[in-house]
Amino acid sequence: MTVTAAPGPREEPREYVPTPPGAPVGRRVILGMLGLGAAGVVFGARIQSVLERTVGRITALDRTGISSFFPFGRFRIYTVTGSLPSRSEAAYRLKVAGLVDRPFVATAADLRAMPPTRLTRDFQCVTGWRVEAVKWTGVRLSDLLDQAGVRPGAGGVRFTSFDGAYSETLTMDQARRDDVIVAYEMEGAPVSREHGGPVRLYVAPMYGYKSCKWLDGIEVTAADPRPGYWEERGYDTDAWIGRSNGREDRPA
Repeated sequence: MTVTAAPGPREEPREYVPTPPGAPVGRRVILGMLGLGAAGVVFGARIQSVLERTVGRITALDRTGISSFFPFGRFRIYTVTGSLPSRSEAAYRLKVAGLVDRPFVATAADLRAMPPTRLTRDFQCVTGWRVEAVKWTGVRLSDLLDQAGVRPGAGGVRFTSFDGAYSETLTMDQARRDDVIVAYEMEGAPVSREHGGPVRLYVAPMYGYKSCKWLDGIEVTAADPRPGYWEERGYDTDAWIGRSNGREDRPA
C-alpha cells in the first residue's frame, strides 16, 4: 500500500514493541489464536485472502488507526479516500500519455500479453512495518515508456489513481529501473481490490507510498513533475528505503 498511502502528516515510523515477558494473555485470546492457526492449516492461502479482504475494508473506513493493529493478514491496507475503489479487469484501462510520440491506452489483457517481469522483494511501509519476500508479476515501466516513445527533454513520470485523489511521481532515471513495474499479479494471483488492483505500480527500492495503487494514468512530464499526494504533505520525493525521512544507508 500500498501506500497507497499510509502515514498521517509527517509522523515518524512506528516501531513494533513486543509484549513484555510474563504479560497476561486472556483465555479467549489464546483460544482465538489456536482457532486461527487451525483454520490456517486447513484453508491455507484461502483464509489468508479472505482475512486480508475483510480487514482491508475495515481499515479503509477506520479513522482511529486502531484497526491497523489487527493481527490478520500480512499487510495493513490504506486508502486516502475512506473507501476502496473497484474496477474489473474487463473495464480496466491504463492511459500512457504526456511528452511521448505514441500515447496509448492499455487494457489488463494488453499488459498480460507483454513480456512479464517477476520480482520477489520485500514491501516496506514508511511507518515501520514490512512484508518479506512478496512475489510480484507485471510489466517493466521502462517497457511501457519505450512503447510510448519518450520525447527528448522529458525528465519525470507522474502516476494517477482511479480513486480520484492519489498521485505519485518518479524521475525518469528512477522510472527506468528494472525493479519498477506495473504489476497485475501479487503472490501468484491477480492484484486484489484491497491491494490496488487490478493494476498497480510497484517501486521495489522505495517505501510503499511510491507504489501507486489503483493505477490508471502514466504521464511523462518535464524534469520537475509536481509532487505526489504524500510529498505535498511533507514526505520525501525520493523515498529510498533506509535513507529517506531521516534514515541513512541508501540501497544499491
